Amino acid sequence: MGREHWKKIWVGSAGNMVEWFDWFVYASFATYFAGAFFPEGNDTAKLMNTAGIFAVGFFMRPVGGWLLGRVGDRKGRKAALTLTVTLMSASALLIAVAPTYAVAGYGGAAVLLVARLLQGLSVGGEYAASATYLTEASAPRHRGLASSFQYVSMTAGQILGLGLLIVLQRTMSDEALHDWGWRIPFAIGALGAAVVFYLRRNMLETEVYEESADDTPANRKGTIRALLAHRREAFLVIALTMGGTVAYYTYTTYLTKYLSNSAGLDKQTATLVSFCALIVFACLQPLAGMLSDRVGRRPLLITFAVGSTLLTVPIMAMLKHADSFWPALGLSLLALVVITGYTSINACVKAELFPTGVRALGVALPYAIANALFGGTAEYVALWFKDSGMEAGFSWYVAGCAAVSLIVYLSMRETRDIDLNLVGRSGKPRGPGNPEEPGEREPAGVTSS
Repeated sequence: MGREHWKKIWVGSAGNMVEWFDWFVYASFATYFAGAFFPEGNDTAKLMNTAGIFAVGFFMRPVGGWLLGRVGDRKGRKAALTLTVTLMSASALLIAVAPTYAVAGYGGAAVLLVARLLQGLSVGGEYAASATYLTEASAPRHRGLASSFQYVSMTAGQILGLGLLIVLQRTMSDEALHDWGWRIPFAIGALGAAVVFYLRRNMLETEVYEESADDTPANRKGTIRALLAHRREAFLVIALTMGGTVAYYTYTTYLTKYLSNSAGLDKQTATLVSFCALIVFACLQPLAGMLSDRVGRRPLLITFAVGSTLLTVPIMAMLKHADSFWPALGLSLLALVVITGYTSINACVKAELFPTGVRALGVALPYAIANALFGGTAEYVALWFKDSGMEAGFSWYVAGCAAVSLIVYLSMRETRDIDLNLVGRSGKPRGPGNPEEPGEREPAGVTSS
């Protein structure tokens, strides 16, 4: 890829990193501020309350997916990306200054809820806008590599959040962290979002969007009506996201809590395990993205689904009995290597299914719905199983979701060679052996029976 392509990828990824830093910091610091917004009681119950508010943010994501997806298709990817980071900055600032239960009763929890709703609105559009931008901004033969930087930046945001947590754990007392130290990352997130706002105001629009030649009428771009013309692909996005998003949130946002609340590791060790595992995970994304550019998207997706279906139950069972850093790290890395088959390429796979005039909305809304139903609820479902005395049931739930996605992966078409400018017109990809000329095929989607 040329220098201009890398510049676009860098700007898009930097903003995505800050967005997801703010999003994941909530989960990373939940064990410290859970007691600040709710009355004294069972620790698991307080975590369930904060996890419930975490899940509520996901249910705002379909609204954000629709609203910001529409902006992305009608006003451009740059406009959508700038708006998402503005909303995220406001939500992070709200959490940083939210009053505690001791000061305002449940008023503080209400502020926390409003902030999470704003974050949900922002992230609902951020994923699709960045997925679309990174896919369109890359060279056709390197879309897998380029789109892999979405999860590199997402993971980098979480690594920064966990890294900050580790620093604060080692420089502040546990009492200070519970009292006021948890506010620090949200203040930093609000400042970082302001910096990214400036960067995104000067970013370049993608050539694919500017030179769009699809058949979507101008007055229907980014509309539900236009998306319904591609409802098959929309349902495909929901189904292929299901297993991946549950597994991802299980081994990222929930992992630290699982290691400390179930395996019995102290908070510092559990945080360090997550931190180290995520660094390796981020490094794996571009390698898997490049591999998909050579062998196709389906082989990686199928590998993920098979591995997640068969290995989730034993990995979670062994993690529960991991009583030190190295066993916990090894098992966490095994799980994240499996998940890489999904995370590294899911952005470009979804973007490759839709024409330019409805691509941002087509990725945003179905993906947000899948995340609201499965990703956002993963942590809450896990804690519900634990509180009910059936903690092992959650592992079977994760494996079952992966099995459903496996069926979809086995039946869907390969999308690697699709020409983004032709999707929705002739529906034809570049021909075999000739990347410049379209070849004959059926529209993207699932295979015929």
